Amino acid sequence: MAPERKLFLGVRLKRLRRDLGLTQTRMAEDLGISPSYLNHLERNQRPLTAQILLRLAQTYDIDVRSLSSDADAAGARDLAEVLADPLFRDLAVPRHEMTEVAQEAPGVADALVRLYRAYSDRRRLTDLGVGGSATGLGAEAAPAPSDWVRDFIQSQRNFFPEFDEMGEALAAELNPEPQGFAAAARLRLSEQHGVQVRVVPSELLPDSVRRYDHHRRRLLLSERLGAPGRAFALAYQLALLEHEGDLAALVARAAPPDDPTGRLLKVSLANYLAAAGMMPYESFREACEAGGHDIELIGIRFGASFEQVCHRLTTLSRPTARGVPFFMLRVDAAGNISKRFAGGAFPFSRFGGACPRWKIHAAFRSPGKILTQIVETPDGARYFTLARTVWRVASPHAEEDSELAIGVGCELKYAARLVYARGLDLANPAVTEIGPACRVCERPACPQRAAEPANCVLTIDDFTKSISPYPFAAA
Repeated sequence: MAPERKLFLGVRLKRLRRDLGLTQTRMAEDLGISPSYLNHLERNQRPLTAQILLRLAQTYDIDVRSLSSDADAAGARDLAEVLADPLFRDLAVPRHEMTEVAQEAPGVADALVRLYRAYSDRRRLTDLGVGGSATGLGAEAAPAPSDWVRDFIQSQRNFFPEFDEMGEALAAELNPEPQGFAAAARLRLSEQHGVQVRVVPSELLPDSVRRYDHHRRRLLLSERLGAPGRAFALAYQLALLEHEGDLAALVARAAPPDDPTGRLLKVSLANYLAAAGMMPYESFREACEAGGHDIELIGIRFGASFEQVCHRLTTLSRPTARGVPFFMLRVDAAGNISKRFAGGAFPFSRFGGACPRWKIHAAFRSPGKILTQIVETPDGARYFTLARTVWRVASPHAEEDSELAIGVGCELKYAARLVYARGLDLANPAVTEIGPACRVCERPACPQRAAEPANCVLTIDDFTKSISPYPFAAA
């Protein structure tokens, strides 16, 4: 059995104490420890024990995930990506220094990443001929709403237990037959909320696939939506009607920086709640384990799309019933990332695209086919991944629906639980070395860069589309 990892979180503990306006003596009294022991904890001379973490959570009503050392690891990865920019190439900052900054001065690390993000956004706009020089950051230095929301969701590991409980309660009340969620939800909307659902010709909804008419109490769904999209639209509307207060309360606790960010966060949380009702936590997790995480089979069972199931896979972090910690990425044919979530570890690129050596890009050459691959990131971690294309419903004005690729994966140690890994030699696998984005790949001789340098220049996220207002309606 592997030894328990020691947690040295002194800087974060000290920041928490200062945010609470407490002296060391007062916090020590609250936690039932001596001031000298607390001083040792804050100076990283003693590890933070599980008992102390529990007392912190109970005494100050905090989420202990905010103290997690995983945040330091993520901070170090973000710094590594920033410092891989050619602008800093001559500095050759070693990785251990980045780790020290992320651990000892996480606020400084966050500030550097935020400043670089603002610089990257302005540089991109300048390249497109929009705005002024890349150095005139001004008010635009504030993070885009989608960036802020994505960072907040990831800080929670894409897991909101209260919404999972609400989703299970809704499913229990509806008690639908297998694949019968949509009919049960439609009946509930009518009987309990007086909302009538109509599927209408696409030309009546020229700019969207759904519209809720508040005054007439009607939910209009485009005929272009498939069955999974319609089911999700019903679940989404139920989430808004039945849990408006719960959604607003969590948004308030998150303290977004402005109204647009708050509205986008509310939409994202409502989507989470809708998925929790359509695919309730425990029955979904049990289906995943029993079926070897066969995504298409699970989709049939819950009447969900491939993308909806993949997204839900990233949320199974209930402490008493954890699922495989999956990550998920969605890209277009040009390599632009439009969705990324992770219930576990994966070094997502914040400022670049996905490495061209990852088969998520090859999926476009084999539409509808699931491609598997074992990849290794620059830090030596290995992941089992699969990728497949999906179709996103376009508006009536678009020439055609858009094809996107979904990439899903988990740490290699979980691969044996997946039907897709059966027959593979997981002890001695064929491995493809990748970087989160080729410009940050630390290997001095990247084969992809040498062979196809043009393909290594990938654009950053299109921040106007990073978190779709209707993500589960795809495919």
